[in-house]
Amino acid sequence: MAKVLIFNIFLVLILSGVESCYLPSSHYVYVPGPIHPGQYITTVDVGDCDTKSIQFIVYDPSFKIYSNGSVQALAPVQVAKTRLIFFVYVEDNAGQQREIAVHILHTAEQGKHTDHGFLRRSKRRWSPPPFNIIENEKPPFPKEIEKIVSDSASTQEVFYYISGPGVDLPPLDLFEIDKFTGMLSVKRAVDREVYPKFVITTRVQNRETGRETDDPLDIIVNVDDVNDNAPTFKDPLQFTVPEKSAAGEIVGMVNSTDRDQYGTEHVKVRYSLLSGTDLFTINPGTGVITTKTNTLDREVKDKHMVIVQIKDMDGKPTGLFNTGTATITLTDVNDNPPTFSQTSYKASVEENESNKLILRIPVEDKDLKNTPNWASKFVIVKGDDGKNFRIDTDPKTNEGLLYVDKPLDFEKTPRVNLEIMACNVAELKGTSATWQTVPVTIDVTNVDEGPEFTAPTVRYPVKENIPNGTLIGTYKALDPETKSSDGIKYYKATDPGSWVNIERDTGEVKVANTIDRESQLVKDGTYTVTVKAVDATLKTGTGTIVLVVEDENDTPPMIPTGELVICEKEGELGSVLVVAEDSDQPPFSSPFSFSLPHNDEGKWSLTRFNDTAATLKHLKELPTGIHNVIVEVKDLQGFGKEQTAKVRICECRNGACLAKASSIALGPMGILALLLPLALLLLLGLLLAFFCATKREKMELEDAGDSGGILLKSNTEAPGEEVDASLITVPVAGNDIVVKGTNMGVSSGWQGTKSTSTMGGAHENGMYTTGVKTNEYYTEYGEYGGQYGSQFNGGHLLGSGIGVDSRYLTQDSSFLQTWETNRRYLQQKLPYLGTEDNGRYADDIIHAYGYEGAGSAAGSVGCCSEFGDNDNLDFLNTLGPKFKGLAEVSRKKT
Repeated sequence: MAKVLIFNIFLVLILSGVESCYLPSSHYVYVPGPIHPGQYITTVDVGDCDTKSIQFIVYDPSFKIYSNGSVQALAPVQVAKTRLIFFVYVEDNAGQQREIAVHILHTAEQGKHTDHGFLRRSKRRWSPPPFNIIENEKPPFPKEIEKIVSDSASTQEVFYYISGPGVDLPPLDLFEIDKFTGMLSVKRAVDREVYPKFVITTRVQNRETGRETDDPLDIIVNVDDVNDNAPTFKDPLQFTVPEKSAAGEIVGMVNSTDRDQYGTEHVKVRYSLLSGTDLFTINPGTGVITTKTNTLDREVKDKHMVIVQIKDMDGKPTGLFNTGTATITLTDVNDNPPTFSQTSYKASVEENESNKLILRIPVEDKDLKNTPNWASKFVIVKGDDGKNFRIDTDPKTNEGLLYVDKPLDFEKTPRVNLEIMACNVAELKGTSATWQTVPVTIDVTNVDEGPEFTAPTVRYPVKENIPNGTLIGTYKALDPETKSSDGIKYYKATDPGSWVNIERDTGEVKVANTIDRESQLVKDGTYTVTVKAVDATLKTGTGTIVLVVEDENDTPPMIPTGELVICEKEGELGSVLVVAEDSDQPPFSSPFSFSLPHNDEGKWSLTRFNDTAATLKHLKELPTGIHNVIVEVKDLQGFGKEQTAKVRICECRNGACLAKASSIALGPMGILALLLPLALLLLLGLLLAFFCATKREKMELEDAGDSGGILLKSNTEAPGEEVDASLITVPVAGNDIVVKGTNMGVSSGWQGTKSTSTMGGAHENGMYTTGVKTNEYYTEYGEYGGQYGSQFNGGHLLGSGIGVDSRYLTQDSSFLQTWETNRRYLQQKLPYLGTEDNGRYADDIIHAYGYEGAGSAAGSVGCCSEFGDNDNLDFLNTLGPKFKGLAEVSRKKT
């Protein structure tokens, strides 16, 4: 802790030789508490002394005194109940000094002091003021800054040490201190723009013990600024201003910066122009550039280079400066109208030409190209009364393009004088010039033209139904050059209804066929015919005849065909509205009159509903169905006739007859859908008839006698009733038998009893090769169902006993279908035969022969025997070669 010391402060008062100047020996100051750095304390009273001729000196680093005697604290000062004293010395020019003791007391001690009894010194805390160095100082180094004196240095021997930025932190080794005297020094130059301030920590130690005698204290070293940085430009010096701007127009602002200390003259910049001062000026304080004249012309010079200088120290000669070149670009305004390259223009065009470019009119414009100030537009201001011309602009060349838009007539207008004005898209600005005009002469060239009708379109009124040959009018054409119609022939171009004829030589228009106003060819009461006129040179002209057809009462009012529905209601008599229509126009149409010339014995009544309709009502109960009612309808002129109205009386639902509502109207597609099944059925019948009528050549199978152990053909005792032999058609391929059947007059290829059998198929021993194969195994009562199954696979009718080799399937499809029909017939027949036993068809099927009795070594050996002696088969060992072969083939597979 810092000791409370009495500050010895010496004040040197410089007297100006006035011996009568009185200086007090003591000065008292009362404060309420601790004193803070920068706090004003008091002003030393020097009586009637002249402050301009004396000098105040104070050596206590905690205080600072100014030339007027005011005292300011530089460091914190603790004020206790004991007073603090520091000294101020006043010295004159002769070197004579006088001392004034300044006493700082707490307000609690106010009124207790006297001029005696205070210590000259008192303990205080060591607190040196901030030190200042100047940046960029010149050698030699080191340079002393200030001596640091500790409170404890007055009573003991101490060493001084420093640390922090500039010592052991960057920038390293900048400051040093004499550890014996406490003198702080700087060892090299410092740049304030890099290091504006240093805070160094100072410590004091006893030389003998090494113990710190005071608390560590931070010392501030401020780096004072010198004007070592010239101002620089912040932004690019690029500016724009419209040409012809008035004087004082703002062009732009120059911005600058300076690295020196803010708030000093080192950064106070003054702006000036070193060139271009005849056209521009700059505000010296703000850097704003403005125009000085209104004569800036982009067409003369579009860019101006101006040198700008920025100088600190508010432009003083000692200030630092920089220069830069500002580019001022003039933007375009439309101050130049387009001008014509000639004073007049001429062109020619043939008569009757249209939509043709006849003249290009070039112009010049000094304004910026491809801008609205340069782009031209042209206006025909005089001479185009018939609106025959138009003028456009070529966007690439900026030329005017003069077109003839509608054809001209040499006979009427051989020459046209136009006046054309050229202007810009943008309006003129900054100039007194106006838009220019130029005269253009157009000569129309004569050509040999075709005849022209006296009027492009004529209208003739004509009554409908007038007699053929009636003259409607005469439509003539003239030659434009001779104004004569001699030699001109007339022809119809269009006449949709062939209603008129044109006399070829005279142009007379006559009625050729009945003209009907109610025809669809008449639109809005008019009928149009186009006519061509042809001169001797075969040049043509076209005209239009419009016939205004006048109406006559030639159409009676008619009741539309169709049924009128009256919904039957119990206890009520119904009615229906009868509406008539007339294609004539008033006064030959409505209002209509309705009547019943034949009242049908008082069954109906007819009353007027409005001008075109009447209400028909039945007066008594009538049966449902259609009733024909005779109605007479006449128009306003009494022209009409009797007509039949079909009235249906029926039960209704939602206003429609039930029968009619439920009926279905078939369209063409519906009728086709109904007829299609009938057509398919008819086609099927034809196909069946064709299949049944188809016959194949049969091949007789001859019995070769002994067949070598195969089954033999069995004679039938009577012709079969159920099997038509003609249906069993054997397919033939060349001279080979393709299919073999059983019991139907066809040679059999079946072997064995209860083992695998093959009909026309390749046997295991390779003896037989045909195309039909039966099931491999079947039982006693299932042989027919298994043998005659209904599978078809790979060209074989498997399990049926009948099959077709696949090689012949594609030869005759109709024959295959016939064969399939036979197969299905047999499929149904054979299972039934298998159940007959000894019944009706017993002679047509295979029999199970009875056992011949004991004592026979061979047992039953019938060729068709199916059931042998299963208990004893030893007899097989004694059979002959044929029987052994048969047994071998027929043995049941296991």
